[in-house]
Amino acid sequence: MRLDRRPVGPGVAHFLRRRSSLPAWMDLAWRVGAIFVLITIVLAIHWIDRDGLKDNLDNHISFIDVLYFTTVTVTTVGYGDIVPVSPQTRLFETFIVTPIRLFVWLIFLGTAYNFFLRNTFYRWRMARIQKALDKHIVVAGFGTSNSEAVRELIARGHDPHSIVVIDGNETALAEAEALGCNILCGDATRDKTLADVRIDRACSLIVSAGRDDSSILITLTARHLAPDVPISIVVRNEDNELPARQAGATTVINPVSFAGLLLAGSCSGHHIADYMADLAAAGGGVKLSERAVLPDEIGKPLQSVTTGIALRIYRNESPIGYWEEAAKILQAGDQIVEIVPGANGKPHARP
Repeated sequence: MRLDRRPVGPGVAHFLRRRSSLPAWMDLAWRVGAIFVLITIVLAIHWIDRDGLKDNLDNHISFIDVLYFTTVTVTTVGYGDIVPVSPQTRLFETFIVTPIRLFVWLIFLGTAYNFFLRNTFYRWRMARIQKALDKHIVVAGFGTSNSEAVRELIARGHDPHSIVVIDGNETALAEAEALGCNILCGDATRDKTLADVRIDRACSLIVSAGRDDSSILITLTARHLAPDVPISIVVRNEDNELPARQAGATTVINPVSFAGLLLAGSCSGHHIADYMADLAAAGGGVKLSERAVLPDEIGKPLQSVTTGIALRIYRNESPIGYWEEAAKILQAGDQIVEIVPGANGKPHARP
């Protein structure tokens, strides 16, 4: 599992990698075995060439002396009680034992990092990031729909560090990481995964797992962990729209149905589909915006709104059109949906 923020800039090389097929105990055994083989090689050569060694204590080199000298010289630079005296032994110590010593230390350090330091650092870093997560957006799945959603969120001004992407595919996660998002490799249908990304403190959850059943299960899991978080879900089968809402989804989007609406609209006028796409994109001339009613707007009609072209009110989750009688008086708690100028647009005159 990984929750991390790491900038990836242009020109950074991406390497093909996959998870090691060796279990942790076998990886550790391989490292220990490599050290044992290296020490055995040095021990054998020291024993064969023991006449090139001198014991400053008793002037006698036994097998125990050779074993002691080998372990000391492989792991340290020695203590000086036993020293090489012949030229060939000194050359062996210089050109063979010294590189082996460095290699053994690299194995020791690599083992310590892989099995101890990395896990400790990971837990510390993950705890820091988790502590900072608040009012963030959780994205479950990073396929075509959600990757476009994340790019659109960033284009609309959302800080990538306030977005957490969950996916089990490392390639998809690398793409999300390159955008600057937090990433977590895991299964979003599990309680622990969603708890790790602090779903209870999120401001919204976007779900597009690639399969309707998986997306609905993620929604169910998230809803019981965070009863109040808004959940937007993508379903591809019209029959699954109702189960998605029953699972707790706040917004259910069917891309097939939406595409059908655009196609049908284009038959009535070729500018309609363009305008609808313009509304949906952050870089368009206009965009849709939702906000709470302002205190100075309460009691006034919806048509008096000056921040944009007001289209609809949501009052107690019920939609009210601008033409309806209830839209003549704005009330506290109303949510206003309006058209406002986009990044490349200018204020629209009211039609």
